[in-house]
Amino acid sequence: MQLAGRKALVTGAQQGIGRAIAIEFARQGADVAINYLDGQEAAADVARTCETFGVKVVILQGDVADIPALDGLASRAEAAIGTIDLLVNNAGIFPRAHFLELTEDTWDAVHTINLKASCFLAQAVARRLVAAKQTGAIINMASASVQGGANSAHYSASKGGVVSLTRGMATDLVDFGIRVNAIAPGWTDTAQPRFGHSEEELIEIGAQLPMKRIARPEEIATTATFLASDASSYMTGQTIHVNGGSFMS
Repeated sequence: MQLAGRKALVTGAQQGIGRAIAIEFARQGADVAINYLDGQEAAADVARTCETFGVKVVILQGDVADIPALDGLASRAEAAIGTIDLLVNNAGIFPRAHFLELTEDTWDAVHTINLKASCFLAQAVARRLVAAKQTGAIINMASASVQGGANSAHYSASKGGVVSLTRGMATDLVDFGIRVNAIAPGWTDTAQPRFGHSEEELIEIGAQLPMKRIARPEEIATTATFLASDASSYMTGQTIHVNGGSFMS
């Protein structure tokens, strides 16, 4: 098991990519704190699956948009399973909006959850690691949308910010043995791309990719496991694109 003895906090873990990461971390031996905003039963189902691997699991309801509460979220996770040495900033939103119709409220909501929360929850976790003289890994969730796209100027800007934030965090935390990397998923089989897309449209989108399909959440989760584990011990400040070849960098 690649993550035996580790303590992980995964935000937005009740569904989609977050769910897959929480389960894969548990499969690999990590104790897991499952954060969710809503969908308590979905979060409980993730917890039950994680517990089958014999690890400690806690469910933590909390809105990452409530920035002053993020330190408390880190404290609750630590109290439940021990000092968090793996953080996955997965929670995010993508309300589609054409640039000409984009409102300040939508811009602020997207940046607060996708970017600002990632910064300050990571800060709360990193401060605890430094105080405990422990090393760790932080994984931020970027997106293939850093390349831009229709109805996504605000979202692309937030995820581009995540890439830059990851580099800055990595630089400041490297001397403390805390590695920071990002994952940029492409089209993935979750609820998000189904907003505004039919099943037939998603199949067609997948068919146009070099790998002829969209990703499974589990394929993002195994990438997260790599970045969390000692297998990536010489990597920090990097963004790994998992997009089926939709663009190659």
